[in-house]
Amino acid sequence: MSPGQPSPRDLSIEPAAAADAEIGHVHANPGSRYTVADIERLFDDARALRVLVVGEAIIDHYVYCETMGKAGKEPILAARYISEEKFVGGILAVANHVAAISDHVTLQTVLGSEDSHEEFIRERLNESIDSAFLTMPGAPTILKRRFIELYPLQKLFEIYVASHPTAEWQVSSLLRETLEENLPSFDVVIVADYGHGMIDDEVVRVLCEGARFLAINTQMNAENRGFNTVSKYSRADYVSVSETEIRLEARSRQRDLREIVADVAERLSCAGILVTRGARGCLYFDREQGFVDLPALTTHVVDRVGAGDAVLAVTALCAAQGAPPELIGLIGNAVGAQAVGAVGNSAAFDPAALLRGFAALQHDGA
Repeated sequence: MSPGQPSPRDLSIEPAAAADAEIGHVHANPGSRYTVADIERLFDDARALRVLVVGEAIIDHYVYCETMGKAGKEPILAARYISEEKFVGGILAVANHVAAISDHVTLQTVLGSEDSHEEFIRERLNESIDSAFLTMPGAPTILKRRFIELYPLQKLFEIYVASHPTAEWQVSSLLRETLEENLPSFDVVIVADYGHGMIDDEVVRVLCEGARFLAINTQMNAENRGFNTVSKYSRADYVSVSETEIRLEARSRQRDLREIVADVAERLSCAGILVTRGARGCLYFDREQGFVDLPALTTHVVDRVGAGDAVLAVTALCAAQGAPPELIGLIGNAVGAQAVGAVGNSAAFDPAALLRGFAALQHDGA
């Protein structure tokens, strides 16, 4: 931590009572220099930002069941079907989170020509979002089907419905042309790169060269583990990744996390990197002010799916406005706490709930 930088606040939170709960009852250092008004001002100013979100569209399909035990004739687990539901995930969820605090959001993504789910997607996107869909011939829109033990909401198995990873996205040239034409119109470009093939090297080049403020997340998943790290980008203004994802970038489980983050920031000429650490909160690195380590704001986890997307969406808009590092990290932890209290991407970010939670924080610290 650089000289003169305030120490991280001592924050703790009681478990949320419901999926749509606010950030909870927080006990904080009464000397905190940030107020609810500071956060509200950031959210208000984000309204005017022109934001482009780019990445793969994903449908999250949850199939709820009740396990019965080993099948009678095979060494497999048998389960009784209960119900199912679908959510918009991937960049679709990111766009909904951004639209909660920005009035000018454009979504650029690719849908499949087969099982596109376009009607479902349009119904569940925030109506203020300007959606630009390209079509991938001969492929479905990506769907991730998760089989889940209804209580205690434990995932048993997952199936990807997508084009084969060796079948390159045939819309890459059209996507590049679209981005080259439109990138100068946006104040902030948020890229959620899930590593399923839409964002190839040429698309990355266009984004790095043309985005005014580039915020990225390169996600680790079963299909791309170890092959989709932030080093595929030559530059970024802001990065939000998990500790596992940035350790994959460094190929190290033991190396000091701060050294890894500082190295990545230098390689990407990146002003700010947020590393989410689950129950351990987050680590934020600012090129000018150094590191801030902030503890988590909840121990109540319903579902971690989509939490990183929510954190990226909201904190990127704060970073684009030059918000203080400690405040970005604190907001990131609060957004993450809200996200893990809901099932998957069933709800978009709720700024009013976050502000009420911080109002309670200030009241307790008074």
